[in-house]
Amino acid sequence: MSVKRTSLAGLPSCEIVMAADLREKYRARQIFDWITSGASSFDEMTNLPLQLREDLKAGFSVYSSSVKESDSDDDNTVKILIELNDGRLIESVLLTDERNRRTACISSQAGCAMGCTFCRTGMMGLLRNLSSAEIVEQYLHLRRLYGDISNVVYMGMGEPLANTDEVIKSLNFFTDPAGLNISARRITLSTCGMTKGIRVLAAEAPPVRLAVSLVSADPDIRTRLMPVTKTNSLDDLKAALTDYQRSGGKRITLECAVIKDINDSVHDAALIAQWSEGLSVIVNVIPWNPASEIDFEEPEQNRVDAFCRELEKRKIPITRRYRRGRGLNAACGQLATDNVSASLIDPTQEQP
Repeated sequence: MSVKRTSLAGLPSCEIVMAADLREKYRARQIFDWITSGASSFDEMTNLPLQLREDLKAGFSVYSSSVKESDSDDDNTVKILIELNDGRLIESVLLTDERNRRTACISSQAGCAMGCTFCRTGMMGLLRNLSSAEIVEQYLHLRRLYGDISNVVYMGMGEPLANTDEVIKSLNFFTDPAGLNISARRITLSTCGMTKGIRVLAAEAPPVRLAVSLVSADPDIRTRLMPVTKTNSLDDLKAALTDYQRSGGKRITLECAVIKDINDSVHDAALIAQWSEGLSVIVNVIPWNPASEIDFEEPEQNRVDAFCRELEKRKIPITRRYRRGRGLNAACGQLATDNVSASLIDPTQEQP
């Protein structure tokens, strides 16, 4: 039976010191720099003494997870399947836009407990939360395999604000000037609308961009599609977002997966515009990505066009999303494992 070793990837240098019980603290910074620059083994860390490298190999691993599969599409989308140290599987996606900017779409949980009826990940149920290191390792795997990545979006498997402590820890890792030093404005966190988590994020996390899967401003429709609405009402969600912006939060993205004959009417668009009054928002209009296991249909193009026109008429800025990754089951709402896969929106348009 193989022994599971403590991994050092995803740990800041101050934690590497403690985890490896290093007498010479500066060695932790060297290890950290090797890992974040792409090293996947201790043998590559040539400025460490040989004995230290041997000791590290005996007691630790660089990564706790491994890439099992990768696949790419002709729209420059890559999806990787990652095996965690307990055998659980998660998926991460890499998007490349027309300006060659790369965005890592990472997961915060294995599975998801939110039960959104239009999302394949929700069909898995929640298997477990990911640790901060497991969240960060997804980015490191993608960067090691495919090169520099300028943006990060928490839009993969799981609800980030149902795993708040570890997600905030990972955000601090990404934005730490002494670490990966990714600007908070290049990181977007997407939530289905957990009001308590939004308030914690505002109080304790770096000022990353916030996206909210609104889908519908009709409480009955939203409750049907997103059970989270039962305990996080639309009124409570708007109050939390209002406080978030008052505390210094930037413009909020409202994500709207448009489903045929469910929320694709001009009236549905008008309700979103009315609900958004008083907030600084942009609406991402995302035609629903089909999944064989889910009994919904893609909206008709003329309905989507009318939906967008109504929002624009009411002075609500919109973004119409590219359907990237559909050929890989890597688009918005399509990510899943154990024979239930996913699809991802293209978030790179908004990132400066």
